Amino acid sequence: MSDYAELHCLSNFSFQRGASSAQELFERAARLNYRALAITDECTLAGIVRAWEASKKTGVKLIVGSEVLIEKGPKLVLLAENLTGYQALCGLITRARRRAAKGTYRLLHEDFVAPLDGLLAIWLSDGDASALPWLSSLFPERLWLGVELHRGADDTARLQRLLELAGDHDLPAVACGDVHMHARGRRALQDCMSAIRHHLPVAEAGAYLFANGERHLRRFDELAELYPPELLAQSLCIAERCSFDLGELDYHYPHELVPAGHDPTSWLRVLVERGAAERWREGVPTAARAQIEHELALIAELEYESYFLTVHDIVRFAREQHILCQGRGSAANSSVCFALGITELNPTHSRLLFERFLSRERNEPPDIDVDFEHERREEVIQYVFRRYGRTRAALTAVVNTYHGAGAIRDVAKALGLPPDQINALADCCGRWSSGPPAPERLLEAGFDPQNPLLRRVLILTGELIGFPRHLSQHPGGFVISEHALDTLVPVENATMAERTVIQWDKDDLDRVGLLKVDVLALGMLSVLRRCFGLIERYRGTQWTLATLPKEDPATYAMISRADTIGAFQIESRAQMAMLPRLRPKEFYDLVIQVAIVRPGPIQGDMVHPYLRRRNGEEPIDYPSDELKPVFERTLGVPLFQEQVMELAIVAAEYTPGEADELRRSMAAWKRHGGLEPHRQRLTSRMLEKGYTQAFTERIFRQIEGFGSYGFPESHAASFALLAYASCWLKCHEPAAYACALVNSWPMGFYSPDQVLQDARRHDVEVRPVDVHYSDWDCSLEPDEHGEPTIRLGLRMIRGMREDDARRIEQARQCGAFRDVEDLSIRARLDASARERLADAGALSGLVGHRYQARWAVAGVEEQLPLFAGVSAPSEEILNLPAPSQGEDLLTDYATLGTTLGPHPLALLRQALRAIRCKSSRELQAVEHGRPVSIAGLVIGRQRPQTASGVIFVTLEDEFGLVNVIVWHDLAERQRRVLVQSQMLRIDGHLETVDGVRHVIAGRLTDMTTMLTGLDIRSRDFH
Repeated sequence: MSDYAELHCLSNFSFQRGASSAQELFERAARLNYRALAITDECTLAGIVRAWEASKKTGVKLIVGSEVLIEKGPKLVLLAENLTGYQALCGLITRARRRAAKGTYRLLHEDFVAPLDGLLAIWLSDGDASALPWLSSLFPERLWLGVELHRGADDTARLQRLLELAGDHDLPAVACGDVHMHARGRRALQDCMSAIRHHLPVAEAGAYLFANGERHLRRFDELAELYPPELLAQSLCIAERCSFDLGELDYHYPHELVPAGHDPTSWLRVLVERGAAERWREGVPTAARAQIEHELALIAELEYESYFLTVHDIVRFAREQHILCQGRGSAANSSVCFALGITELNPTHSRLLFERFLSRERNEPPDIDVDFEHERREEVIQYVFRRYGRTRAALTAVVNTYHGAGAIRDVAKALGLPPDQINALADCCGRWSSGPPAPERLLEAGFDPQNPLLRRVLILTGELIGFPRHLSQHPGGFVISEHALDTLVPVENATMAERTVIQWDKDDLDRVGLLKVDVLALGMLSVLRRCFGLIERYRGTQWTLATLPKEDPATYAMISRADTIGAFQIESRAQMAMLPRLRPKEFYDLVIQVAIVRPGPIQGDMVHPYLRRRNGEEPIDYPSDELKPVFERTLGVPLFQEQVMELAIVAAEYTPGEADELRRSMAAWKRHGGLEPHRQRLTSRMLEKGYTQAFTERIFRQIEGFGSYGFPESHAASFALLAYASCWLKCHEPAAYACALVNSWPMGFYSPDQVLQDARRHDVEVRPVDVHYSDWDCSLEPDEHGEPTIRLGLRMIRGMREDDARRIEQARQCGAFRDVEDLSIRARLDASARERLADAGALSGLVGHRYQARWAVAGVEEQLPLFAGVSAPSEEILNLPAPSQGEDLLTDYATLGTTLGPHPLALLRQALRAIRCKSSRELQAVEHGRPVSIAGLVIGRQRPQTASGVIFVTLEDEFGLVNVIVWHDLAERQRRVLVQSQMLRIDGHLETVDGVRHVIAGRLTDMTTMLTGLDIRSRDFH
């Protein structure tokens, strides 16, 4: 055992300083037989949970600490001796961070007024001893002088000077390493990160770089050459005193939601009984009653009542404010959550596993996700802050890590490459890359992969990828506490105003037992609420998610045709390809549809067997009689995480808590490993019980697929509710639904142009933007038969300000506009707003076509105060020639992003026929396997994780959409054409399988020049 403990060590959570992860540091410390390792990241505990996990894995003791620099004062390493010291450290970091902008801190002398019992300090002296009396009074018998030697030219003199300083003031000295990396080999990366932090090339950052590579975890014999034995021994004395462990944290839920006369248990019972009576108005069914009693008993045993009360209170507030919300995820497994109104999914109608949600063995708070309208979620967030106060509520953090493009940008800049080469290198990575660019990418972009400087860039990029880059805020994961949060974890400012975040990543909370309530945003809820409102104003009919007609045949027929542009969850290219094959006919079919196009089922080779069984092409059988109840609802094929958990319980004799540990391992195996013990245990037990080796291997391929993107049945069921609602509205109220989609954009796969084009193909009339009729939002107007049409809103005009549009609305209420000048004066429009209206064609009702409108707005002069209200002399209106159809089309796309005139491909159809390109309508008559040529606007490119490099491209012409498959080899050969084209010609062959039609690309041709400047924007790789 080494007689040393490292007390000053930075991990990569000291952003752009530390060059090693906690796991790397603890693994090396274990190899060197260190007694303990202190992780002392600069004024942060963001990485301490990861360090705690690494400590438990390696057996090396963790000391919790932080390096801080006091403003106009000394530099210290603060170490938590016990829980009291840890709480004091959290409070110091919180105060320092809260008074500074995001990413910085200011620690002042006055922050040390509060008692600092339990906090040890190592003073890193720069030779100025003036702060020593103050430090000695703050840390009596708890202050040391840190001696850090790194084989510099003056080590001997420095050691002597520091020992004299310690002796003169009767202060114990201790050896420290100022460690920035686990091994010397990381020095190049550490230099690079220092240059990045100081916004300098490495060649110019000499003053900020270390003189050598000694700031790593060194062997004891190396340390013994530098430090006297008593300094090394002192490190063990300090390590022995530091007994704090993160497992000591005692977290409690808020209590104030319970009214007088009740405790949390009794009040939760009251709310559940009220909700159950509302849910089951004819009496609670026996099965539901038994499930409620079981859940309430377990909730009381584990003392989670306050958690459920907290979530119920948030949902209650949202509904009182008419904010649409929907609980999802594992909460859908709970009858209590259904009774409380947290989720709309009745768990008695499904076989969802309650232990997926709450487990006696796991003894951790359940994770409840609640989605709110994406445009109104901030109201809910601020309610939580008001309800509990800034000291007791904060958002959890998300650790943003380096990916390929970002890492190569920072490294290339630090190594001095010019901006154009940096951009080209980043483009070589692509959005989806999590590694350095491949050599063929570099060659295509004109780089020599063997160039020494470029090789250095690529090596450092590979090391930097995956490192923490900064802390950002979670979209809505709240941590709420009975006591001040900064007694558990430091709190800092978020980038957004009026928000604070804790310093721990969302994935770290479970390990230390902190409650998280997810207040999430979902754009589809905004769409549904808007659509319900439009229908109520137009027809007087009030719909809700609960009252929409169930199991509507027309809706399922539309879904089976893959007529789902704009529908929730089943609008993607892959989902639309699956719909005609699965042909959903009832709600549970939709649950499977939502979940089946996911990495788990695909990688586990479960999709095709399920489809064959559903279509009667192969018999339904089960691995064993005992597994028939588990897999019966999915025809003997495991599709969901819950089924894998049930399989482990039934076939491998797991307990429910152990099955949940399997689920956690599924979700984390790519990052942390940990699946191998489950593989061995499951395989051995299942083979003993007679299951085949092939079946167990297939199950594990699926488990690994869930690690890429876990999608449990509980999530699928909750999403299927919204998918059905969106499809019913699209089927029966297409104008209102399209209108709501456009008003809620940006969201989903499709742009407003594609949504409106789809609506027009469904015989919905769309009317142009017009200041006589248009509000800010798109709205509904009756046609001559009383059916709703869509009036485009002023929001469609690119660059139009909402306050200008609102003033137009208000002015119009006082009477129709006489002319452009009247509009401009009454709505107080400046020249920019007038020009945008003219270019967008919104003034056609006042002055005619765009050219006339441009002339008219140019003649509007600003009124001086003396002549306010006095009309200017009218000018003679010139009869300017109208723009051509092509000019109108170009301007429509440039100003509105869409057109109500002919589709661009309609104007080009004659030219396309001349080069033998078929339309999407003509494609319907082509037989399977025939060669075809098509052309269309590129509206989307996708590269799913499970597609082995295949790119799916969606083309649009005047008649509809064409789905194109580009195999990996072709995508590599013609990457530039594939990625950069706005209009693409595909030469290939048609493939028709189970009613699903694709064009398999053989050659790609960029036809963008035919568009002559048309501004069309595709949605790529989302």
